[in-house]
Amino acid sequence: MDQANILIIGGGVVGCAIARAVSSRWQDVFLVEQNPKLGMATSSRNSGVIHSGIYYGKDSLKARHCIAGNRLTYEFCKKHNVPFRHTGKLVVAANEHEHADLEALFRKGTENGVEGLRIIGAEEIRKKEPHIVGTAAIDVPSTGIVSAEELVHALARLAQNEGAEIVTHAQVTSLEPNGKTVRVNLRIGDEEDVQKESIEARCVINAAGLYSDEIAAMLGNKSWKIYPVRGEYCEIRGPRASLINSLVYPLPHAHGLSLGVHFTKTLWGTVLLGPTATYVDGKDNYEKARLPIRDFAESAKTLLPDVEDKDLQLGYSGLRPKLVPPEGKGLADFVITRDPHVPQAIQLVGIESPGLTAAISIGNHVADLAAEVLN
Repeated sequence: MDQANILIIGGGVVGCAIARAVSSRWQDVFLVEQNPKLGMATSSRNSGVIHSGIYYGKDSLKARHCIAGNRLTYEFCKKHNVPFRHTGKLVVAANEHEHADLEALFRKGTENGVEGLRIIGAEEIRKKEPHIVGTAAIDVPSTGIVSAEELVHALARLAQNEGAEIVTHAQVTSLEPNGKTVRVNLRIGDEEDVQKESIEARCVINAAGLYSDEIAAMLGNKSWKIYPVRGEYCEIRGPRASLINSLVYPLPHAHGLSLGVHFTKTLWGTVLLGPTATYVDGKDNYEKARLPIRDFAESAKTLLPDVEDKDLQLGYSGLRPKLVPPEGKGLADFVITRDPHVPQAIQLVGIESPGLTAAISIGNHVADLAAEVLN
């Protein structure tokens, strides 16, 4: 049986950021991912936005790690040649009735310490985004975009360079706390070539994203339930992509479900429109009953009246690991904690947006928690 100091469950951007952080401090680090490739789920099925931290409650883990992660992500991308663009964004009020909410969001961002925020009027909106119609907007200069897939790969590569072992096609079948260690039982390979392996780990880190509640339950902790929320995208390609210059957001949903269907000018010159937000009945339900293009166009016309149905084509979809049930309201914070009943385990649950931005900061936080376990 293999022995490990640390075993990380989940090879998304957060799991890989943790692997990079802990492998620089300890040897015998393993990361296991059930999919054939790293970052195939939530990490690469989003807008790729480097968020600023304006949306989240003061002193929350989301605010803390988003603001720190914003700086760390730019630094990492520059150092390790990960494609990114520092674009800035506008959060736009469509009419005067939304001004009070816009000002409240501005105050929240200011209280969180987001630098450079300012409220601009319709004339300056038109200078930045000539096709956008709005009465006021928050100019957010610290926002940008990144290639999420290449960020995942760069983090994983650095972890491997430090000696971390990364195993894909590796599904956790059970977890068995055993004194000062946890036995991690694995099913490795595809249906044609399956092997069963076990690793005895001094510290187990649950970064399993959509399946983090199920991994926690394997350790007897049923404190959390993940509710998958599907976000769908449309895309504008070709000359009509010039309708948008950078990033344009509406005000976020009042009930906290989403930041709203927004426009993202990608690194490749196309425009993403989305994501929507719909609770779905499965953690692999990416395609069932997709929204029609006309629904996207109708939503987009509020801020971008020049867009037409024929400009759009259906894009990909992604799933967010929400902790708030369909009947609930508000934003749930990240859960990042040592398990109260299994002290060798660190639980990360509900790591949705801004998880991509926050990943490197979360990795550093978890490395400090791992030090408590191992020292």
